Amino acid sequence: MQNIYVTKPYLPPLDEFYPYLEKIWASGVLTNGAAFHQELEAKLCEYLGVRHLSLFSNGTIALITALQALGIKGEVITTPYSFVATAHSLLWNGITPVFVDVDPLTLNLDPAKIEAAITPNTTAIMPVHCYGYPCDVVAIEGLAKKYGLRVIYDAAHAFGVRFESGESILNYGDLSVLSFHATKVFNTFEGGAIISPDLQTKTRIDQLKNFGFTDEITVIEAGINGKMSEVNAAFGLLQLKYVNEAIELRKNIDHTYRQSLSAVSGIECIHAPYHVVGNYSYFPVLVTPQFPLSRDALYEKLKTYGVFTRRYFYPLISSFPMYKNFPSANPENLTVSTDVANKILCLPIYPDLTPEQQGVVIDAIKSCVS
Repeated sequence: MQNIYVTKPYLPPLDEFYPYLEKIWASGVLTNGAAFHQELEAKLCEYLGVRHLSLFSNGTIALITALQALGIKGEVITTPYSFVATAHSLLWNGITPVFVDVDPLTLNLDPAKIEAAITPNTTAIMPVHCYGYPCDVVAIEGLAKKYGLRVIYDAAHAFGVRFESGESILNYGDLSVLSFHATKVFNTFEGGAIISPDLQTKTRIDQLKNFGFTDEITVIEAGINGKMSEVNAAFGLLQLKYVNEAIELRKNIDHTYRQSLSAVSGIECIHAPYHVVGNYSYFPVLVTPQFPLSRDALYEKLKTYGVFTRRYFYPLISSFPMYKNFPSANPENLTVSTDVANKILCLPIYPDLTPEQQGVVIDAIKSCVS
């Protein structure tokens, strides 16, 4: 059997992509917000239930631009338990990250710890909807109003996630930032987006991602080139046709894991919030001391079965050289994050994962306790 990796990009039928490419070739326009770009922005707004959306070349540039658009300076409270791009976007803007511990159940920023970390230099909060599970958006909104802070959500994992009421989690905060990287539930090869609450904010963001131009000859500030190409936008339009089907397949895989691993001592599945309609972007488990092998030993043993998992997110961002000397990076203040980072293992989940392949993963884990 072929190796089984933690994820695999969803690819729609190739023959359905050719007509899009033919239209691009016929138009001779490859970028600068052309027809497919405009169409994808409109259709994503409709699908996601958001008011305004700006497409980007990738999620990291979108994070950097979101901070610039709101004029964020000083200190920003964020999580150490994420992909490093979250904190990097702060450094790129000359902002000091302040790391705060996560909640042991949700693995998202702990609102109580957020409030304790607020200082006169704090200007914003950048939470992450980890694994697509929503942060406590109500508590965070309350803190933001109480202390006059902006909120930018790193929603890289949260495409299509909504509450049971139907409300998209992307409508919370001042801005939400998506990633359309190849590994995500919805991908445009590479790509990203910023969700804006109003047209004025979207217009400013669109100017910033195009070098700061407001018209052909006027530049108002030092923007960046963050535009999505027509080829990426066209691919996104095709992906939208299949994204519901892809999420449903992920849901079935998630269900099988939960059923099959529920009785395995030492393997704890992260529970999704009951009030949320998720996207099943990851399948994280905690390898606890009750399991016969350590997390790292299991990680290595699974490779012998051709199963390549990932330790998302290990090590913590706060442990990397450019962050470890910040006062907030002290592990003594990040005990939950540190503990989870040492136990976490994300199992393979993607639409093309077959029942036979998933069985290999499950049997390999169970073999350690039999």
